[in-house]
Amino acid sequence: MTATQPVSIVNAIAQRQTGAYALLDSLHRHGVQHIFGYPGGAILPIYDEIYRFEAAGKIEHILVRHEQGAAHAADGYARATGQVGVCFATSGPGATNLVTGIATAQMDSIPMVVVTGQVPSMMIGTDAFQETDIYGITLPIVKHSYVVRDPAEMSRIVAEAFYIAASGRPGVVLIDIPKDIGAKMCDYTPVAPGSVKLPGYKPTVRGNFRQIDQAVQLIAKSHQPLLYVGGGSISASAHEEIKQLAELFQIPVTTTLMGKGAFNEIHPLSVGMLGMHGTAYANWAVTDCDLLIAVGARFDDRVAGKLEEFAATAKVIHIDIDPAEIGKNRTPDVPIVGDIKQVLIQLLQRVRELSLGGNLDQTRPWLDTIEGWRADNPLVAPSYDGLLAPQEVVVECRRQAPDAYYTTDVGQHQMWAAQFLNNLPRHWISSAGLGTMGFGVPAAMGVQKALPTAQVICISGDASFQMNLQELGTLKHYGLNVKIVIINNGWQGMVRQWQEAFYEENYSSSEMAPSQPDFMLLAQAYGIKGMSINNREDLPDAIAAMLAHDGPVLLNAQVKRNENCYPMVPTGKSNAEMVGLAKPKRSISGALAIHCGSCGAIHSVQHKFCPDCGSHQ
Repeated sequence: MTATQPVSIVNAIAQRQTGAYALLDSLHRHGVQHIFGYPGGAILPIYDEIYRFEAAGKIEHILVRHEQGAAHAADGYARATGQVGVCFATSGPGATNLVTGIATAQMDSIPMVVVTGQVPSMMIGTDAFQETDIYGITLPIVKHSYVVRDPAEMSRIVAEAFYIAASGRPGVVLIDIPKDIGAKMCDYTPVAPGSVKLPGYKPTVRGNFRQIDQAVQLIAKSHQPLLYVGGGSISASAHEEIKQLAELFQIPVTTTLMGKGAFNEIHPLSVGMLGMHGTAYANWAVTDCDLLIAVGARFDDRVAGKLEEFAATAKVIHIDIDPAEIGKNRTPDVPIVGDIKQVLIQLLQRVRELSLGGNLDQTRPWLDTIEGWRADNPLVAPSYDGLLAPQEVVVECRRQAPDAYYTTDVGQHQMWAAQFLNNLPRHWISSAGLGTMGFGVPAAMGVQKALPTAQVICISGDASFQMNLQELGTLKHYGLNVKIVIINNGWQGMVRQWQEAFYEENYSSSEMAPSQPDFMLLAQAYGIKGMSINNREDLPDAIAAMLAHDGPVLLNAQVKRNENCYPMVPTGKSNAEMVGLAKPKRSISGALAIHCGSCGAIHSVQHKFCPDCGSHQ
């Protein structure tokens, strides 16, 4: 992508300004109010300009305690608002410390613009102090990259970067700026946001009419349809259209981890999350459906399990704005490339033209079957004598803060949060594709900075929290009202669960308890309120006190140490082959009882897989 395309200019009279001014003014013109970052030698000319922009009240810079925190905070900011998140770092180690956050955002299709300082132009390639080729390092994990060679190009590059980051399938754009380019004077002419024209880059927005018509016909004929909703639906803000389609044809809805919030999980048609730790009824529904409508989802391994058995007998409609995703893992019967919201609007319009939908009897037997599975295998938080179950902590947060923005780290606590929280659109913020421990706290910082009056809760684990605990300093510095709940079992919980299940209980390097800090004292050392709880009786009052406190809080919830996250689809198994299911509530009569040939368990004939061991019957 070069400077050959026409752009609209804001002011035809060029100003003599530095490259740093051109960068900051361009960011300001693109609506940037907050930048998360950490200074260093190569980016100092830009930070010198930040000083003046902050003094003028145009932009606020949030000083994080580690560059990875800057990337995750910009990520959380973008997920919660739908706007482009922005973060800064210097050259060398500052830039490489952003890499995990860049990969996290790119994997989950989050719009971000990342600005890195670089050694002076004449020193590039000399192994100068703090020189790294961040352009080359990040090529596989960004949507696009720039190295600024001329400060006069800064405004165009910023305009292009924002357009690329936010359009089509969102992603990360890197702008690497040598130190001399930030300091050098140039003829600066602002470029209007959204005015760039990039030859060869024009994302498809509207769906093909013929394919939409084919999709409508399949939906109208289906007796066991299922809507499979992914993160693309959140990016497109298509939750209202999904609801209309589901209700019109009485289609049950399952969401991926990224898709949480796209459909109200207390709606009668919701079957919750599917996949490795999804609900039993969602996984059985995807196994037995006759039509799978994939909306902004990518058929990844944690959702699909054994891919050849994922909706194996179903017709598939796949709607996605990224043509590379369609057919990548599963060949659809009807592929539709386009913006999900726009495609669903077209689809619903076609339904109205044909006077279809509204036949409540067509899917009633299917919905009744799913309700039977739900009754026999409900998702219920366990209760133990003398011990606090981790699920109980999540459920209590949900009860007292149902409309909060929730961020998570990665592990068992993430899956329990996904199972038991009912989230509004953009209120679920979690690293899904990359699975980044240490994401939760800095992401919550970004959400809180974007939405200062919102209730923001980070559900973390004792191992994940320690990955970026230094960001407690950022919370204190800026008075960010984030509430952190540590589900503390003294382990890398998901690692321990896998070691128990698949590695003969060889708990190699997964126990955290022997060297665990006192989290209350740690919080107090940062000037933050610390709390601790280890029993069910005190849980409601502790959550209420945490939420009522004016300022950040760290609540250490000491829970049952060996609790596992179920249901679980073992690696290489189909979604229906779950282990750890609840025992059926219904009585098992002799006529309906079956003995599992693998583990010997006795259970009712509900499905073709044993709920105890997951083996085929």
